Amino acid sequence: MPSMRDFQTPQWNVPPLNFRWIWRGILIAVVLWAILSCYSSVPADSVGVLLRFGRFHDIVQPGLVFKLPLGIDDVILVPVQRQNKLEFGFSTEGGTNTDQLSNEPQAEETMVTGDLNMALVEWVVQYRIEDPKEYLFHVRSPGQTLRDASESAMREVVGDRTVDEVLTIGRQEIENEALQRMRDLSKHYGLGISVMQVQLKDVHPPRNVQASFNEVNQAQQEKEQAINVANGEYNKVVPRAKGEADQKIRGAEGYALSRVNQAQGDAGRFNALLAEYSKAPEVTRERMFLETMAEILPQFEHKVILDENATQLLPLLNLNAKGKAP
Repeated sequence: MPSMRDFQTPQWNVPPLNFRWIWRGILIAVVLWAILSCYSSVPADSVGVLLRFGRFHDIVQPGLVFKLPLGIDDVILVPVQRQNKLEFGFSTEGGTNTDQLSNEPQAEETMVTGDLNMALVEWVVQYRIEDPKEYLFHVRSPGQTLRDASESAMREVVGDRTVDEVLTIGRQEIENEALQRMRDLSKHYGLGISVMQVQLKDVHPPRNVQASFNEVNQAQQEKEQAINVANGEYNKVVPRAKGEADQKIRGAEGYALSRVNQAQGDAGRFNALLAEYSKAPEVTRERMFLETMAEILPQFEHKVILDENATQLLPLLNLNAKGKAP
């Protein structure tokens, strides 16, 4: 029969652990980690905010940055050269900015105007990080704070205007005023953000009244077109009529001046003739007769001169005959 010794557990020969090599391996890993953590890279479009023991220490420029290892220093990248945007009333897929997209676009775009009408306003805010220290440490969630401030400013600006101004002629003024208010709020809150531009993307009335608004808008456009056509006809006809009136007035004035000068000349000539007549009446009368005949005779085609004392037709002088009289 087998004895109890046969059922005993066999003894394995296990070599003793060498703790010296384990500690060496840990030390080498710590040294490598310390060396690798001494350097950090900052991209060209960003700056690095250097934290030492979790507190702000310095701002480092793009490039390779040396820092204290083992978690003593930490570098937070802030893209100061990148232009970010916030979208209100709509959302564009694929945005890298976490604050860009809207959680409730329909609630954001619905606004009440100053005349108690509703308008759907979609707009975009473009901004850039100006002060990395303020952006990280002065306000919690500066991007969301800017969204709230932008929505508040836009609602205030739209609420000061009528629905016609919001939908048609007042868009540029709304953008400028909203931009100025957002800049003031950003500076007041110390967001470290510079608002670059506010752009109204789409402004339209509520969808259930869109057709009626389009008809009203078309009627207004037709009215403006009719007014412009009428003004064009007025500008074409009235100046021409004024020109013709001025031309007739100038002609009448010229004719009047001519008649006056002619009358004055005739009167002067008559006075001169009267003076000569008073000096020698017979001679003047004879000269006047001859001058008158010199003017009258060339107007007749046939000229016959008779002796005033002749009792018959002969003798006569035929001035129209080409040859000699028979």
